[in-house]
This record gives sequence, structure tokens and C-alpha cells, in this order.
Amino acid sequence: MSAQSDVLGPIGTRQAGKVPFLPVALELLKPITWFAPMWAFGCGVVSSGVPLADRWWALVLGVILAGPLVCGTSQAANDWFDRHVDAINEPHRPIPSGRLPGRSGLYIAIGWTVLSLAVAALLGQWGFGAAVAGLALAWAYSAPPLRLKRNGWWGNTACAACYEGLPWITGAAVMTAVRPDWHVFAIAGLYSAGAHGIMTLNDFKSVEGDRQMGIFSLPVLLGVEAAANAACLAMAMPQLVVVALLLAWGFAGFAFVVALLLMAQLLLMVRLMRDPRGNAPWYNGTGTTLYVTGMLVTAFALRTLA
Repeated sequence: MSAQSDVLGPIGTRQAGKVPFLPVALELLKPITWFAPMWAFGCGVVSSGVPLADRWWALVLGVILAGPLVCGTSQAANDWFDRHVDAINEPHRPIPSGRLPGRSGLYIAIGWTVLSLAVAALLGQWGFGAAVAGLALAWAYSAPPLRLKRNGWWGNTACAACYEGLPWITGAAVMTAVRPDWHVFAIAGLYSAGAHGIMTLNDFKSVEGDRQMGIFSLPVLLGVEAAANAACLAMAMPQLVVVALLLAWGFAGFAFVVALLLMAQLLLMVRLMRDPRGNAPWYNGTGTTLYVTGMLVTAFALRTLA
């Protein structure tokens, strides 16, 4: 092994060699996870009915805040406080592998929190308030003493709110600069409830480490099959309510499209249940895509109410 090779030491340390810091820090922030809150923020923007040309800067700042900043902060904080669990489940991650030495992961999480608040201040009281709420939930999810993720019901609720409902409401609020209409709160809340199931599917990959470290995710609490059933129910029921609301509000065409998307998800859930752990990543790439497509369809319906 050459003098420039990395010899991985204990968690959070690096014994020899040099690892490029910026690429590893970006890996810690997990860009792939930014899509969900950015998409939800975009749905909020659409549902506001405000022409993009009028407040394009709010759209740009809001997308950056929802994805790279607040979501990035949550990922960094989670990886720091999960470093011992990840050493079992995913030892290749930046902190347990030693590619981010010492307390670098914690310092990134703190620095990204401060940067998020600075950017949020540019979006007015609604943008700043939403950022404070999202960051508080992000830290409460991962950090002691609350560490909400120790219980799958509470932890997944916090994640779902940060990934779907809160960004949606924020997107509508920063575009209008006023409190969103109750229709927006209702729809954002329903899609947050459905996202609880998506968060449960994400927990299937870490059952062994969670069980060893005393993290009671739903697959640990209920067992894999029961947790998969709960996830499917959590995803499907709120969408049924969305369809009913769209019909009640006079949007039959939009309701029909969302219903078709839900029916397709139900068919995919049949395959998911054959092997929940093995098929969860596949479902996240197929069924979840249909789920978020329904969000956008619903956002366009709400746009006509604005």
C-alpha cells in the first residue's frame, strides 16, 4: 500500500493518507435526498398561483433552502449521531469509514444550520419560521435527548413533515408573502401523512443495526411484513382523501388523474409485499415516483383556487 493510501481507523478518525474534503463533505450532505423537499417546495409554489416571473428569486432561494441547506443539514446531523449505527449497517459512509476525521461531521452540521438560517432570513417571516421549524425537527430527529428516530412512529412523522408538508406550505407562503389558504394546509398535511409510509420503507435497509443499537424503527417494532403493510396503508389512505377532496372542490379531472396514479401504486404494492426488504428500493423508484407525481397534479388543482 502506497504512502498516499488511506488506512481507516476508528469512527471519525483517519490514520494515514489524505482524502479530498469537499467531495466527502458533499457525500455527507447526500444530494440524492434533496429532491423530495425541493419537489414539495415546488408544489407549494405551483399551488400558490403566483406567476414565477413575479417572485422568481423567492423560488430560487427557496429551492436552495429546502434541498441543499435544510435537508443537507438534516443528513449531516443524522450521520453524526448515527455514526455507531452506520458502522454496522453502512460502514462505507464518510464518518464511520474515517474519511471525515474527528468532529468534522458535527461541525458541518452546525455550520450548515447557521447558513440555512441566514438564507432563510432573506425569505421573510414565513421562510425564516419554516426554516427554524425544519431545522429544529432535523436536530430533534437525530440528536439526544429527544432523538425522535428511536421510535419509528415519532421519527417518521418528523421526517415526513420536513420532506413534504413543511416545504409545500413554505413554497406557497414565500410566493404570496401571506399565510396560505386552508386548502394548502389540508393537502400538504395529507401528503405528509402519506410520506410516513415512504420513510418506513427507507428503514428496511438498517434493521440489524437499529435492533442492536436500540432504535425502534417500525420494521424493528412491528416486524418487516407488518411494517410494510403499515407503510402501504399510510401511503394509500391520504391519497384517497385527496381524491375525495378534489371531487368535493369540483376538480373531477384532477381527481381522476390522482386516482389512476394511486391505482398504479396499489398494483406495485402487491409486488412490494412479496419481499418488502428486497423490493423496497425498487418501490421507492417506481411507486414513490407516482406518489410525487400526484402531488404536482394536486398542486395544479389548488392553483385554480388561488
